Amino acid sequence: MKNLAYCEHCMSNKEYKLQRNKKTSVLNNEEISFEAKEAICEACGNEIFVSDICDHNLNVLYEKYKIRHNIISIMEIKNILTKYSISNEELSLLLGWKSYTLKRYLNGDMPLKDHSNVLKKIYESIDYYSIVLQTNRDKLDVISYSKSRQTVRNLLNAEIIEVKMEAVIKYILIRGEDFTDLTLQKLLYFVQSFYYMFTNTFIFEEDCKAAIDGPVYASIRERYRIFGYKEVHRGILSNDKLTLDDFERNIVESVIKFYGCYSGKIIKQMTQNEAPWILSRTKNTCSTDLDEEDFGIIIDKSLISEYVISVKEKYNILNLLDIQKYSTDLFNKISM
Repeated sequence: MKNLAYCEHCMSNKEYKLQRNKKTSVLNNEEISFEAKEAICEACGNEIFVSDICDHNLNVLYEKYKIRHNIISIMEIKNILTKYSISNEELSLLLGWKSYTLKRYLNGDMPLKDHSNVLKKIYESIDYYSIVLQTNRDKLDVISYSKSRQTVRNLLNAEIIEVKMEAVIKYILIRGEDFTDLTLQKLLYFVQSFYYMFTNTFIFEEDCKAAIDGPVYASIRERYRIFGYKEVHRGILSNDKLTLDDFERNIVESVIKFYGCYSGKIIKQMTQNEAPWILSRTKNTCSTDLDEEDFGIIIDKSLISEYVISVKEKYNILNLLDIQKYSTDLFNKISM
C-alpha cells in the first residue's frame, strides 16, 4: 500500500517515504531530544505533514519527558488495568478522581505529578492496591469489586516463590535466558532430585505437581501466567540477594550440562519415564482424560527420594559427572 499525503511544495498528493532523525523539542521549558519519524516527499524531497506521524512524535516526546521526571507511562497504566482486572473508569472512581481522568491519560494527556505517584505505587505494589481497593470498595459496584479482589488474591499467591528456587532460576537464566517454561520446570525438578541424591535433603520446600506435561512447580507456572515471562525474569535477574553456595551451583550446573542440552519436549519425556511422575498420576487419578492445567496431583517427596536413591545405586553414581550416565540412558530409552 502506497503512502500518500499532500505536499505543500508540489501542491498535490504525493508518495512519501519514512525516515528517522534525531530531533530536539521544548516541552515545559525543557529541551528534550528524541528519535522522530519524518515523511519525505518522493518527488521533491521536502518534509510533508502527516497527522498520524505528528501524533506519534508527540507521544514519543511526552514519553521521554515522563521518563525524565519519573511520570507513569501509558503502557504502565494499561498494565495496571490488565493486572488488576479493572477498567480505567472504575480505577479513576476508586481513586476519587473524575471518571474520565485515566481515559485522558491513556489518550496522551500528561498525568498530574501526584496522580502519577499514586499510580506508580499501585503499579509496583499489589499490597498497596489491595489497601486502596478495600478502603474505597463502596465506590465500585459489587461485581467490579469482587472481580478485582479475586485477581488481587491470585496475584498475592503467585508472588510467593521461595528464595532458593528463585536463586536456582536466576542461575539457569544467566546460563541461558532462552530456556522455555517447559524446560525450566523440568530442570528445577532434576535439581531437586539430584540435590537429594547427594545430600539426603531437598533444596526446595514446595511440592512438585504431576501435571499432564510432566513435573511442574505450580507457583512458578502461575506467576508466569499472571505477570509474564519478561517481568518475572527481570525481577529475578535484578535481585542481587539471590545466591547459591558452591555445591548448589555445581548441582545446577550439572543439571544444565546433562539435561539442558535437550529440547523441552525431550526432557519432558524423560521425566514422564520416571517412577515418581508415573506413580503419582496412576495413584491419584481414575481417568487418563485430564485437563492440561491440572496441577492438583502432588508428587510426594518420598517417591522422589526412594527413586533417586535406587538410580544412584543402579548407575553407580559417585560424583556429579556420573549423572551423565543416567541422563544418557533416559534419552536412549525414549529414542528407541
